[in-house]
Amino acid sequence: MVVQVRVLGLALDEAGQHVLLVKPLGEPPGTGRMLPIWIGSLEATSIMVALQGTPVPRPLAHDLMRSLLEEAGAEVERVEITRIDDGTYYAEITLVTLLGTRAVDARPSDAVALATRVGAPIWVADDVMAEAGIPDLTPADDEEDLPDEEERVDEFKRFLNDVDPEDFRG
Repeated sequence: MVVQVRVLGLALDEAGQHVLLVKPLGEPPGTGRMLPIWIGSLEATSIMVALQGTPVPRPLAHDLMRSLLEEAGAEVERVEITRIDDGTYYAEITLVTLLGTRAVDARPSDAVALATRVGAPIWVADDVMAEAGIPDLTPADDEEDLPDEEERVDEFKRFLNDVDPEDFRG
């Protein structure tokens, strides 16, 4: 089974590594789980550019991927984070091509960066969410005494200070 997710955001851990956070659709803030995925700085930048709609003077690698697929008549149907093995996440990009549907192995960071550009849905295998998901500690939208943005950032920084990518090894 799989669950559809959305990109919740990007953060830096204590070591300065980028962490991509995804959360199941339909789960309100402060409930359920979110999935942290450590990614490279180039991929983090590419995802932020796509999420914010920031224009770039020249195409980034994921813009090039999108253009190549469009020119070849292929379309990204979905991306899925399929498994986690010894702390490494794996993903697939499902393409619809003239030759039929094809699944292509990808790093989750590249798959998400491409999905954010083409508007493709992002999915996570239930097993991955169960193994590596963490509680969502963000406040609910309707809570009375919401902490301000600085308090929320400080709380998340405390979490990142206490977590290590090794914690997610099977």
